Amino acid sequence: MTETTSPTQRQIAADFLTPGYRIVGHIMAPRSGLMGLMNDTTSSFMEVLDAKLARLHMPSKLAGEYELIDLVKPNIFAVCLPRREDVGPQALARGGYQNLVKYPIRVTTQVYELEGTLEWAGRFDFSTVMVEGTRDFVPLYDTTLTAILIPSLRIESPALLFNRKQVDILALLSHRKET
Repeated sequence: MTETTSPTQRQIAADFLTPGYRIVGHIMAPRSGLMGLMNDTTSSFMEVLDAKLARLHMPSKLAGEYELIDLVKPNIFAVCLPRREDVGPQALARGGYQNLVKYPIRVTTQVYELEGTLEWAGRFDFSTVMVEGTRDFVPLYDTTLTAILIPSLRIESPALLFNRKQVDILALLSHRKET
């Protein structure tokens, strides 16, 4: 799945989810992993190799195959990865060398719901998670992503980056009331 193609970049398999499409393909990631690529503020675009597209409302029907497509990063809700290591170096993914607390959370947007584990330094604070720093894409581990109107579109992933600018709700699962 992951191939080394040059000393500075490697090819990573990933699923990219936008409000209307699921794109399965490969991305050339720098040494900083997908976290570094997605949060690179010098470019709002990225290339996906060997891309297969499916519309969300017909997840099992292929809408097209391309050798290369360009994606607009701010329009991507999530990137699902087959390996946790593909996120990037742990110091970058975690925001530094600190003791982490694992918070099971639920994130929703107008199109997707996901549940997973957020690894965060210190006490959980919604406003800090949503606005602190310059990174728009936040790593989440051991995730399940589901399309709200198409429950058959379900992706389980060891690692995922979600776009915090598209989040409607973020809740701690420990605060969920039993019904």
